[in-house]
Amino acid sequence: MYRFLLSRQWVILTLVALVLIPTMIELGFWQFHRHERRVAQNTLIADNLKAAPVPVEELTSPGHVVPRADYWRRVTATGTFDTAHEVVVRRRTSSDDRVGAHVLTPLVLEDGRIVLVNRGWVPGAADQRDYPDVPPAPKGEVTVAGRLKADETTGASGIKDLKGLPDRQVMLISSRQQAELIGREVLGGYIEQTDPDASGGSPEQIAEPDHDSIGAHMAYAVQWWLFAAGVPVGWIVLVRREKRDRENGTADGTTAAGDGGDGDGDGEPDGAAPEATQEDGSAIQATSPR
Repeated sequence: MYRFLLSRQWVILTLVALVLIPTMIELGFWQFHRHERRVAQNTLIADNLKAAPVPVEELTSPGHVVPRADYWRRVTATGTFDTAHEVVVRRRTSSDDRVGAHVLTPLVLEDGRIVLVNRGWVPGAADQRDYPDVPPAPKGEVTVAGRLKADETTGASGIKDLKGLPDRQVMLISSRQQAELIGREVLGGYIEQTDPDASGGSPEQIAEPDHDSIGAHMAYAVQWWLFAAGVPVGWIVLVRREKRDRENGTADGTTAAGDGGDGDGDGEPDGAAPEATQEDGSAIQATSPR
């Protein structure tokens, strides 16, 4: 009764099920690993935001690539802003999803080296090729506090580093790129300013990164694993149903083939008149009396 499993339809169905099971299991682990990374990142952000601030020179230097362990570390820097080499980073959104730009201003440290400071978000100009209205940076010596971030790359951010942009406009925050433009040593990474507050609230400082939400990755992982478990269960249910339908079909066919008699075993149809025979053995059809 299970020979139907060798039919083309069932072979294809079984192969599809065998492919779906490991695929769904793998998708479940993919979501599970994303959950683990999100939890680890939340822990890293929370720990680094709680750590005591340190001078930025202790964590980075010219050409230095900021390691992930130092992302969002609280740092301080003392110097004077170089507004002549200030640039804006295009196509950045505010906390309420308005499109504008980030203001990137070099801060000249006491030893002459430079650290880039992201002073915050400003609305874009009406014509995106125009330089937006940027409030001036504080004059004189200033101490800036903020969060240390790594240089942005296309691979990590998904943002293309477009060429041929208007003067003083960039797509990515890159200390190496700014060092070439300024002609001086620039510390790797940049500071996301949190203090002092901008006069008049502009530029709008960047909000603290979210480190409480873990997303729905774990729920998605469980769903994929349940789907994977449901595939063989569904396959078994379909096989048993097909077997039952075939058994019922065979039983019905046998009964139909056995019908056609009156149940007495004499082979005579109900209501038929018996034949009479003459003495010479020839049959005479009996007729009913009128």
